[in-house]
Amino acid sequence: MPEAKQTILIVDDTETNIDILLDILNAYDIVVAIDGESALEIASEDNPDLILLDIMMPNMDGYEVCRRLKNMSHTKDIPVIFITASTDEDSIERAYEVGGIDYVTKPFKPRELTARIKTQIKLKNLLSDLNFIASYDYLTKVYNRRKFFELANKMFAQENEKLFAIMIDIDKFKKINDAYGHPIGDEVLKAVAATIQACVSKDDLFARIGGEEFAIICRCNSDEEIMQKNEFIRQSIEELEVNIENGIIVKVTISNGIAEANDTDTLDSLLKRADDALYEEKGEGRNKVIFRN
Repeated sequence: MPEAKQTILIVDDTETNIDILLDILNAYDIVVAIDGESALEIASEDNPDLILLDIMMPNMDGYEVCRRLKNMSHTKDIPVIFITASTDEDSIERAYEVGGIDYVTKPFKPRELTARIKTQIKLKNLLSDLNFIASYDYLTKVYNRRKFFELANKMFAQENEKLFAIMIDIDKFKKINDAYGHPIGDEVLKAVAATIQACVSKDDLFARIGGEEFAIICRCNSDEEIMQKNEFIRQSIEELEVNIENGIIVKVTISNGIAEANDTDTLDSLLKRADDALYEEKGEGRNKVIFRN
């Protein structure tokens, strides 16, 4: 399958400049804006890989466009290369001050321009990979333990009313690894994580925190709602079938321990109570949900 082309947003109010750039950058998908407002709208909707931004434009100059891009969470990481005929030091300095990552002067030198673009896109992709490694579990692609505690602390600091912690453990997971080997165990982990991820809402914080253990921090309106949510997760895993070689199907169950935050809780104490509920459940036969107040 061919690799998808990267997208570049060109922001320039001069048709001649746009035509030149379209000819030079024919290896990329190109989106064009002829003014600052359109550029901000397109960048928000299309999330281009890179922006080529002219400085001198009517109504809103390139400096202001860049400043606004860097102040919006969903566009702040898009690299911006300024394109301009200005070569004075003040213009160049200001371009970097507002968040530009590079500066190319007109008339364009095709090889120089494409080399700078390739470099900045490569750096952006490298940073994205590093951010993914820092935040996500490499196997299951859900949040890792470090990111879980970072975000959970923020949720806990905002308001802990109707805030619940859920600890989840795959039952007898060691037997799966012993019977089928660790590669099959990894496939089970991925399938379980994907199934749980599909059961939770976008506002829930879900992570793999180690081995076969997962955790959720979420808000629910009542005890009944949190129990229903966990029963749905438990049943979804109970119905899960992981197909491996030779037509063999592996089935698993999970145990869920729940605790609701109270006025005296810290995040650690809330998670411990959920964990205690989980192990209480393990002692009662597994494949169950236990809520500890």
